[in-house]
Amino acid sequence: METILQGTAEIRFTHPDAFREWVREHKRREMVEKLMTEGEAVSRCVADGDYIAYDFSSLTRGPQALVREIIRQRRRDLWICAEFTLHESALLVGGGCASRIDVGFLGYGNYIGRAVSDGRVRVFDWTNGALASRMLAGARGVPFMPVRTLLGTDTLRHSGARVVHDPFTGDPVCLVPALNPDVFLVHVHQADVFGNARIFGTNLFALEAATAARKVILAAEEIVDPLEFRKDPARTTIPYFLVDAVVHLPFGAYPGGVQARYELDLEHIDKVNAIQSEEQMQAYLAEFIYGVQDHADFLNRKVGWHRLQDLARRATIREGYH
Repeated sequence: METILQGTAEIRFTHPDAFREWVREHKRREMVEKLMTEGEAVSRCVADGDYIAYDFSSLTRGPQALVREIIRQRRRDLWICAEFTLHESALLVGGGCASRIDVGFLGYGNYIGRAVSDGRVRVFDWTNGALASRMLAGARGVPFMPVRTLLGTDTLRHSGARVVHDPFTGDPVCLVPALNPDVFLVHVHQADVFGNARIFGTNLFALEAATAARKVILAAEEIVDPLEFRKDPARTTIPYFLVDAVVHLPFGAYPGGVQARYELDLEHIDKVNAIQSEEQMQAYLAEFIYGVQDHADFLNRKVGWHRLQDLARRATIREGYH
C-alpha cells in the first residue's frame, strides 16, 4: 500500500513473529506461585532501556507503588506508554528514569512541561484511542491496526502513524503500528498467587496489554484463594499464564484511588502537581521515594493509616464480590 502521509515520531515496533518467538522461548505457562515483593518484581522484570506500559491513570487504579519502586531502583532510559498520564510521568522524569514518552494525554503540572521544553524527555503524540489500538494490534499478533480517529489532525503528523489508501474503498485510512511493551504494570482489585486477576469496574486495555507484553507485573489490593477464580472464571480479567510477578500492595494506587476501595488523595496529588523546579522535585523524591524502604514504609511514615481509612470511607460505591 502506498503511504500518503507519515508522522514524524519515533516508534517502538517489534515484528509480530519476533514477539511470538520470544514468548515461546521465555514465557512460562505452568501454574506456579509468583508472589513476591515490589522490590523483587522490579529487580527481576524491569531493565534499563525497557519500554514500560501501564493501565489506566494516576487518578484511578494506576500502578503508583510500582512506579515509585522503579524510581527507587533508579532505572534509566525508559520509554513510557502513558495513555492518560499525570504526576507519575513527572516523577519518572524527575528521577532520571524516563527519556521518552508515548502520550495520549499529558496532564497538568509545570515540571513535565519544562522537562519537555528543555529536551530532558522526548514526547511523541498519540491519542488515548490510538495507543489502545496499538496495544490491541500487539495482542492480536498483527503489525498494525487501521483507525480513522487520527485523520485530519495535527496529532497524526506528530505521531508515528501512517495514512494509506484503503484497498476496499480507496478512501484514506490511518494505520497505527502494533505495540509490544517490554513490561506491563497493572494494579488490580484481586489476584491469586499464580497471577489470575480481577478488575472491578472500568479498565482500558488490561487484557490486551498483558497479552501484548513480554513481562507483566501485577499488583493487587487483595490476594484471594485460587478457588475463588475456579468458582467464577468468567470474572477473571487477566489469566495467570500472562503474568510474571504478583505483588500484594494494598493502597498501591495511592495517591490515586481504586474503584470501590478508596478515593484519591487530592491533597497529596496537589503537592506533586505543584512541583515546578528541579530543587522541589528532588526534595519530593528524597522524602517520599528515596527516603522510604518500600510501599509499606511509605504508607506508614508518609501517609498514615488514619488518612488511608478516611479515603476508604469515602468510596461511595462498594464491591459486590461475594
